[in-house]
Amino acid sequence: MKTSRREFLAVSALAPAAGRLMAANAPALRFPTTRRERIAVASYPFRAFLDTPRNRARQPQGRLMDLKEFPGMVVERFQIRNVELLGEHIRISEPGYLEQLLAAVKAAASHVVDIPTGVGGSVYDADAGKRATAVANAKKWVDTATALECPSVRVHLQGARGAKPDAALAAESLGAISQYGAAKGVVINLENDDLTTEDAFFLAKVIDQVDSPWLRALPDFGNSMLGGDEKFNYDAVTAMFHRAYNIAHVKDCEVDGGKVVRVDLARTFAIAKASGYKGYFSIEFEGEGDPYAGTQKLIEDSLECLG
Repeated sequence: MKTSRREFLAVSALAPAAGRLMAANAPALRFPTTRRERIAVASYPFRAFLDTPRNRARQPQGRLMDLKEFPGMVVERFQIRNVELLGEHIRISEPGYLEQLLAAVKAAASHVVDIPTGVGGSVYDADAGKRATAVANAKKWVDTATALECPSVRVHLQGARGAKPDAALAAESLGAISQYGAAKGVVINLENDDLTTEDAFFLAKVIDQVDSPWLRALPDFGNSMLGGDEKFNYDAVTAMFHRAYNIAHVKDCEVDGGKVVRVDLARTFAIAKASGYKGYFSIEFEGEGDPYAGTQKLIEDSLECLG
């Protein structure tokens, strides 16, 4: 029997949370309670300014910023001491880089609160070997998080050619990843990023099947709005916040093919509060224009909503 979204929300908002939160060996992060300390800044909006192979190939006129400089810049420019570092921005293959990056984070009196990353394969691929590769790669990112004293990794669920999203296979793979994360003290997060492969209600189903306190949701304020259905977006965000733990992505709009889709920040922060969410809000500016100015405005608006 097919369950309606309304029925799914009503039942799932309550049932899974109690069992997971009471489970043994659950994460026990001590979250800050002051407004500014709950804010983080993501490196993703600043991708054009970072020293990456892709940006060097563009032969930019201005100086590119090493990721090691990012935490200090965020403190100086925005007075924020939490950062979310995109996996592809981290030079994991460069000897000694993780140690240098951690030292830079500490020198800025900052913290890495999450690492969003792809894992080079689909966790629900019909090919068991390809699923195993995705799991192995995810475990390497857990190790990276451990090296950076970061409490979580966001695993991107990419599609598999010729296959629809499969909750059972995804749960099997993510169960193994979250078990490894538990052993290392690293939470695995799933984000409503792609409307097809990472639909919020699909992610909720997978998280509920795995039923581990180490596999959580990462609610993105606006990604589920890209389909043009406002009600769906807020229902999706609600489902995600009921399964969230330590990180959420804040944005007030999305730009898709020249079309700007706007999000009600106050409404979304109210959803987070109603769910009992205590974690970080990572500023991920996705609008048009300067990401520095856009990030500053989002921080100010977020602080007002948290007030």
